[in-house]
Amino acid sequence: MVKRAVPILLLTIAGVVPLWRFEAEPETVAAAEAPAATEAPGTSEAPATSQAPGATEAPAAAVKTVTGSLVRTSYGDVQVQLTFEGDVITKVTMVKQPNSAPTKKAVPVLVQETLDAQSADVDTVSGATTTSGAYVQSLQAAIDAKGD
Repeated sequence: MVKRAVPILLLTIAGVVPLWRFEAEPETVAAAEAPAATEAPGTSEAPATSQAPGATEAPAAAVKTVTGSLVRTSYGDVQVQLTFEGDVITKVTMVKQPNSAPTKKAVPVLVQETLDAQSADVDTVSGATTTSGAYVQSLQAAIDAKGD
């Protein structure tokens, strides 16, 4: 009986160890496709909303949407899209992000910090350090792509 137990135990361990070490390919969530750009790739521009009747004519700020570069991480792809009204960042959209709990918690924090700072000078979110770094990279690329 002992002669059979030792090989069975060793084979069981040999079969379970690879399962412990297995890492599945990270899943990346992609947002809905953005509208096709009319200018350079990664940018689009539209006129601002119209004024109320009788209002004095003031220069209207153009609405411009730019997409940052795709940043690949070990957890999945990260890509940011910004909407500007003039020089003000009014909307931040995650085009792609890893489908993980830390990322889902970090994204709202990163977006709010971006809207508050109006730049890529945002803090890393604890627990989502890699995603935060990739977010800042894509965010800075989107800001650079805006130009002006």
